[in-house]
Amino acid sequence: MLQLLLPQRCLACGRTGSQVCSACLRALPRLKPPFCERCGAPTAWPVRRCAECSGRRLAFTSARGAVAYDVRVRAIVAGWKERGLRRLAELAADVVAEQLLRPAVDALTFVPPDRNRRLERGHHPAERLARELGERWELPVLEALRRTGAAPRQRGLDVAARRRNVRGAFAGRKASGRICLVDDVYTSGSTASAASSALRAGGARSVEVVTFARTLRLR
Repeated sequence: MLQLLLPQRCLACGRTGSQVCSACLRALPRLKPPFCERCGAPTAWPVRRCAECSGRRLAFTSARGAVAYDVRVRAIVAGWKERGLRRLAELAADVVAEQLLRPAVDALTFVPPDRNRRLERGHHPAERLARELGERWELPVLEALRRTGAAPRQRGLDVAARRRNVRGAFAGRKASGRICLVDDVYTSGSTASAASSALRAGGARSVEVVTFARTLRLR
């Protein structure tokens, strides 16, 4: 009855039917090589370091995203994170598993939530994505990170401010071996690098980063 009164609409195009219609799912802007070997940014040819990450200290070995963070993907991520549409984690995991090779790691973990934000949302998208990927890739999922305090919002900040914002924001629990850090969106790499640094301080030998979406910067 509720479905008849309030029919579900595609978050990307508004068509009635499903949270993401089949046409929009097929049209998601999947990222294609060549990539920067380090941060995963699409490049004109393969490079070890691109203009985006050259000269930066990044604590992770590599980062990879499945789709570009365009207007359609932004609407999907907003529905997933802010409107409590939890089943979108399954869709995101399917796209990631289809687009990216299974990482050569021992376990997955996720960027931990801010406690207040988790209470507001009722779920944590990065954790749900990690657990869905753990099932698809047959890898254990560890709670290897914790927040050291409240998480100031990164939205709207430039790269330098983002780095300052997350400095010391995470602490690693005991972890060993090769770890894959999962998050919903890679924007500047500041959160991923700060979390990876905490994982390495906690004992991880190396950290790879996997995200559903990735912001592309105009050159």
